[in-house]
Amino acid sequence: MKRLIGHGCIRSSIVYLLSSILSVCAIAYAAELPAPSEYQIKAAFLYNFAKFVEWPSQALPESSASITLCVLGEDPFGSDLDRTIESKTINSRVLVSRRLNTLHGVDVCQILFISASERRRMGQILEALKDQSLLTIGETEPFARLGGVINFTMEQDRVRFEINVDAAERKGLKISSKLLRLAKVIRDSDAN
Repeated sequence: MKRLIGHGCIRSSIVYLLSSILSVCAIAYAAELPAPSEYQIKAAFLYNFAKFVEWPSQALPESSASITLCVLGEDPFGSDLDRTIESKTINSRVLVSRRLNTLHGVDVCQILFISASERRRMGQILEALKDQSLLTIGETEPFARLGGVINFTMEQDRVRFEINVDAAERKGLKISSKLLRLAKVIRDSDAN
């Protein structure tokens, strides 16, 4: 009985995550609007990723009133990211966004989306951030294999993601098993 209840809770959490992400699609369909764009979907994922990650206390102290989601490089989201996280909270913390052109100021971020515009500098950026408890998210092929935590991929015109669990562990981030079940899990050894 206990085992069935546990699976029911897991299923309901996964259903909640997927329904949150897909609500953008349902609203667009009901209002006869165009299907959501790739970056509207990615913005919904970014918000939901934050719900399933636990940061070490030095990276996100209990006294912190916000979680800062930063975009490094050219911003592919436009206003979609701001609309997605507007008035949203995670564990009583307001989710706010910030745009960065350089790594200067990254110390206020808990989540860092590294745009594809930074592809040429990706290795340098990830090396500079390797000791920070920062949820790094990218959208380029080698991102997770270079040490990024979450990487968006496209499969058959659908947004998917992979998670480098070794990179998350090095950063002191605890990623919920519920989120890991939805991802392609990779390890540093997969880079070889």
